[in-house]
Amino acid sequence: QVQLVESGGGLVQPGGSLRLSCAASGSIFSINAMRWYRQAPGKERELVAEVVSGGYTNYADSVKGRFTISRDNVKNTVYLQMNRLKPEDTAVYYCNAEVVVLSRGTDNYWGQGTQVTVSS
Repeated sequence: QVQLVESGGGLVQPGGSLRLSCAASGSIFSINAMRWYRQAPGKERELVAEVVSGGYTNYADSVKGRFTISRDNVKNTVYLQMNRLKPEDTAVYYCNAEVVVLSRGTDNYWGQGTQVTVSS
């Protein structure tokens, strides 16, 4: 089994910062990519940021310049540093890992989600 445990969500004022963490554990051979998604009320889940093999990163246009994704390969942990937060960033944030399991198959796993609320 593979488990992803998220932490770091909360309530913050516009312009503030939060740092989300997601730690993967279990029957992992390697991790090809780790990603952050978010889902706001009434909207579909969207990809916010990802980091893939080699450290290559991608960001949604709405968060470029404000959010930074990083990965600790030893701890199998991904982080999302969120700066200059806006009310439209309010959502449940989910981490995702593309995992090569011990059988060498590739599966995607999800964290439990953490609420981020940006409001004055």
